[in-house]
Amino acid sequence: MKRILTFITVLACTFANAQNINDVLRFSNENIQGTARFQAMGGAFGALGGDLSSLNVNPAGSAVFNFSQFTITGTNFNRNNEAAFGNSLTETNINSLELNQLGGVFVFKSTESAWKKLALAFNYDMVQNFDNEFSVSGNTTQGIDNYFLNFAQGQALGPLRVQEGEFIEDAYLDIGSNIGFGAQQAFLGFQAGIIEPTVDDDENTAYVSNATYDGVNQNYLQSTTGYNSKLTANFAGQYQENLYIGASVNFHTILYERLTLLDESGYDTDSPVQFTTFDNLLRTEGYGFSFSVGAIAKLNDNIRIGGSYQSPTWYELTDDTSQRINSTLAEPDIDFIDFRIVNLFEEYRIRTPEKLTGSLAVVFGKDGLLSFDYSYQDMSNAELRPNSDPNFAAENDFIANQLGVVNTYRFGGEYRIDDVSLRAGYRYEESPYEEGNLIGDLTGYSGGIGYNFGGSRLDLAVNRTEQDVNTLLFDSGISSSTMINRRNTNVTLGFTLKF
Repeated sequence: MKRILTFITVLACTFANAQNINDVLRFSNENIQGTARFQAMGGAFGALGGDLSSLNVNPAGSAVFNFSQFTITGTNFNRNNEAAFGNSLTETNINSLELNQLGGVFVFKSTESAWKKLALAFNYDMVQNFDNEFSVSGNTTQGIDNYFLNFAQGQALGPLRVQEGEFIEDAYLDIGSNIGFGAQQAFLGFQAGIIEPTVDDDENTAYVSNATYDGVNQNYLQSTTGYNSKLTANFAGQYQENLYIGASVNFHTILYERLTLLDESGYDTDSPVQFTTFDNLLRTEGYGFSFSVGAIAKLNDNIRIGGSYQSPTWYELTDDTSQRINSTLAEPDIDFIDFRIVNLFEEYRIRTPEKLTGSLAVVFGKDGLLSFDYSYQDMSNAELRPNSDPNFAAENDFIANQLGVVNTYRFGGEYRIDDVSLRAGYRYEESPYEEGNLIGDLTGYSGGIGYNFGGSRLDLAVNRTEQDVNTLLFDSGISSSTMINRRNTNVTLGFTLKF
């Protein structure tokens, strides 16, 4: 009966903070896909406006609309990853179809005021699509035993034992709640027989590995799902003929899941451990808030400039984790620790850095346009909170030392032939790291076509980005990593209705 209750009950377990620089980067990166027109032109809309997704760049853009309209957009996200590990190269390819944008703008014109137009807009955009997957397979000299030894050294053996009359899953949860995440990982390694104490005494704090090898074979899979979405409420106005001013408030929703599966084999023939499996499931959910202000000015009939400020985003997040493990020497009841047993983290907060954007556009009447955006964001100002937590304080110092300024450049162009619009764009975003060794610069190319039916418009875009990312397989104890070449290709279709 006890184990049935464990299965159906989500048990709270608050332990040492595991949040780090990777969480900050994951939720600070706004890779907004937006409408098909926005994507096709590389997102360079800071001085243009007139597109619902342009509100993410410059909230003054809604006042550029001449008519009220509604836009809906869907995208097929293709993720292609080439992961190098040891002497092997593994390629994975996945697709996901999402409704990534939905919104409308209401335009109110006036002929009796200096404010020629007022606009009220509401828009949903997917800031980040987390659907992704990569796998690696190869030989390494760093086995998973190093992960458990890293947490076990210095930890007393007594608390790692299952007490008389205690179920193993209860012991696992109690250790996490009362002693911390590190002790919980040491417990898993000990109960799975991967590590053992040097002395069979409750006061022992030294451990050795039961796995002997010169090299081991590892098969590792990481699969992520989820999204970071943004709901924007926007208000803007056109003052006289040449000035547009606007402001937005943004409400974010986050859901992120990461599953990692590890199979390890290839130990020495006389090794007590001959196989190990170790799987982890992380789930993050929460919400955030931000605001932005901006302006667009017409210098003459052809030249427009724009500027905007995007505030930090303040996120409130919670994590929960589940684990499962097995090996040759595992205790018989180890399989009761599985994804039904859930550890809940305490709520934590992330503050992403503010962003400044300057824009320039050249409009050639009804024939077309060229546009350029530059954005500045200092990632070293990102923070985990509360700052009073010593673990977060240390990690924030690390973030300040490792991360730097991200300069982003976006170019876009559009050429109109009667009712047909041909579009192209380019995007370049620098690495958030000072050195750029872990995450490389991002380069993106895009193109598209649109057809204006008069009261409606249909738009198609293809957007491709490429970036190299050096990913650690585990956050602690093992320095094994894989260099991944990420190539994301999105095909987007959007429909706009004027009213």
